[in-house]
Amino acid sequence: MKQNANVQSWRRLSLLLLAVTGVWLASATQAFAAEGSGSCTADSEVRQLDYWLGHWTMKSDGGSSSSNVTLSLDKCMFIEHWENGKGHVTEKMFAYSPEDKNWGGMFADNEGRVHVFLAGKVSSGTAEFHGPSRGPNGETVLHKLRVVRMAPDRLEETWEKSVDNGANWTTVYRAEYSRAQP
Repeated sequence: MKQNANVQSWRRLSLLLLAVTGVWLASATQAFAAEGSGSCTADSEVRQLDYWLGHWTMKSDGGSSSSNVTLSLDKCMFIEHWENGKGHVTEKMFAYSPEDKNWGGMFADNEGRVHVFLAGKVSSGTAEFHGPSRGPNGETVLHKLRVVRMAPDRLEETWEKSVDNGANWTTVYRAEYSRAQP
């Protein structure tokens, strides 16, 4: 009988702990959601990159291509989907971290290339992102991606690389964006 009472006590205690944990998790989740909900919409640092949003046609040495830049994650992440019309597709993702006051991002394409941008700054119609990678022989390669607003419906994007720790930069890609008509 005493053993049965102990089992019932443990069950009640377990149910009570489960209920308290459930209430705590629900309130913590609501508090976190309320704190973070919509925070990027009103963050002036994040909104400085809004000039890049939209549908674009692009011209570069490689010919014409198209770009679509949208927002994701409650307007916190900028995502560019780019296609050259010949099967090459890329995506770039950029977001601002208010904790360290820095932009970070990533580039990936359907040819297996991936680049991570660890540092970035956006201000006055200019976005610039930096990140290292490794070259074919293990050497460090620095990347610099810049998206500059030239006019309300015109942008310029350049991608540069340095193999000598930033002493010299080589432009590997340059494109002019024109806002596509709806």
